Amino acid sequence: MKHIRNFCIIAHIDHGKSTLADRLLDATGAVTDREKQNQLLDNMDLERERGITIKSHAIQMEYNYKGETYVFNLIDTPGHVDFSYEVSRSIAACEGALLVVDAAQSIQAQTISNLYLALENDLEIIPVLNKIDLPSANPEEVTDDIVDLLGCKPEDIIPASAKTGLGIEEILNAIVERVPAPKGNIDAPLQALIFDSVYNSFRGVETYFRVINGQIRKGQKIKFIATGKSYFADEIGTLKLKQDPKKVISAGDVGYLITGIKEAKEVKVGDTLTDTDHPTTEIVAGFEEVKPMVFAGIYPVDTEEYEDLRSSMEKLQLNDASLVFLPESSAALGFGFRCGFLGMLHLEIIQERLEREFDMTVITTVPNVSYHAFTRKNPDTIIPVNNPSDLPDPSFMERVEEPYIKASIITKADFVGNVMSLCIEKRGVITNQTYLTTERVELSFDMPLAEIVFDFYDRLKTVSKGYASFDYTPIGMRASKLVKVDILLNATPVDALSALIHADNAYNIGKKMCEKLRELIPRQQFDIPIQAAIGAKIISRETIKALRKDVTAKCYGGDISRKRKLLEKQKKGKKKMRQVGNVEIPQQAFMAVLKLND
Repeated sequence: MKHIRNFCIIAHIDHGKSTLADRLLDATGAVTDREKQNQLLDNMDLERERGITIKSHAIQMEYNYKGETYVFNLIDTPGHVDFSYEVSRSIAACEGALLVVDAAQSIQAQTISNLYLALENDLEIIPVLNKIDLPSANPEEVTDDIVDLLGCKPEDIIPASAKTGLGIEEILNAIVERVPAPKGNIDAPLQALIFDSVYNSFRGVETYFRVINGQIRKGQKIKFIATGKSYFADEIGTLKLKQDPKKVISAGDVGYLITGIKEAKEVKVGDTLTDTDHPTTEIVAGFEEVKPMVFAGIYPVDTEEYEDLRSSMEKLQLNDASLVFLPESSAALGFGFRCGFLGMLHLEIIQERLEREFDMTVITTVPNVSYHAFTRKNPDTIIPVNNPSDLPDPSFMERVEEPYIKASIITKADFVGNVMSLCIEKRGVITNQTYLTTERVELSFDMPLAEIVFDFYDRLKTVSKGYASFDYTPIGMRASKLVKVDILLNATPVDALSALIHADNAYNIGKKMCEKLRELIPRQQFDIPIQAAIGAKIISRETIKALRKDVTAKCYGGDISRKRKLLEKQKKGKKKMRQVGNVEIPQQAFMAVLKLND
């Protein structure tokens, strides 16, 4: 065990984690020249296209140091705030972390929040100053920032360039010297933490685990504590670039397990594995429950595909444990699921993955957050509102509370005014302003989570020319003046387009939604009124004009009454059509509501 090192790489988005992982794999000979490629651990097409890491990936390497061979288990993590749950799971399986900071961009919001996650888990932190070969790099100043943040010595920070391979050997040596070997007892009963799982259509569920105590052997009978079910370990092994089967995996090591489980629900990330005959009494702690921030409905375009969508969602949940979903139904869209996401990027990625990996075409409704409603009859009973249609009748309602967050924004001093006005527009209240250096400012705001759901992140990047970084933590519920805005098409409410909005913004948003829908809904044979309403009060209206056939074309001159008769006849037909006609809403219309400010 003293030759094992488990570590992860944490950093803000785009600070070079995946490139550094590529260089570490090259340096330890874990990949052959033929297998080399950029972003080697990012094996999803989506990750490569967008240049971001979505999943944490585990891989094993071997490194010779002073004549002895060490086994490294590296877990590469995402940097985007929407995937912080992946980071927390990787951290739970490690003893050390490489904290990568970009020498040109310095410390950003996600660097700090991931660092605190690592410190809470007592990880040994190795600071790495990356991209020092860039012309815009500022190593001296950024080194001072890291020293202030970590309280370490300047010589503890390893200058490196993942692109050119500079400093890679120093990093590998530091991992051996500074990261503690895993603690654990090989003779104790088996106790292993499940930190990830994937679905393989040929072999069932593959479970990734880290052994805390004891040993796991091929063919052994294994028990999953959360579900209480037992299985035989058909195959165990370590995670090289390809899976490497082994006979036994001991305490401190990381590996995979195949038991032939076909049901996705039977494996829970964060669960403890143990031996069926000699079970451990302790469950592995240190796992946080996922807290969804944004809720949206996902419906199959074809209602017959509901069961296929359910199984696709279950398989996806295996691979992405932060996805939460419950069945729901909508008058406009039929049966579907109410899903909880960690943010808008997460929602977008899940929708893309459903379409690419499972060939599902889905409709996503307007995202919203979870509110608490209280009625006058039972003012102490919380009614959770995840969907605008769950909101009780306003005449019985006492109050509605919405979730608030503490937002931390780090930006350049030049953009403070722009960032402040954006946050105040989003109903934020500034609580603190700290100058980290003469150039960089940290602003803290208390603001409603609902306001950052749609386009906050994109607009923040725009007003700060890409120099602001953003992170948030929930701080509880606060009473708020919210109203439900309904959209009526041809006098019929479309429940999938309803939204809960703050009373001050309701008129503006209702008007914008009507205008947007007018552009997107195709014209029919009859007039379609689009209305936004709060309760029974209509606050905005747009009309899509009917397509008309020129019925008077065959009348050349002559008496006006004949033309009028034909037009009246047409008018009656249109009226009748409008009563029986229903309006098809295209998929873009549901998505366009999210982009009202564009």
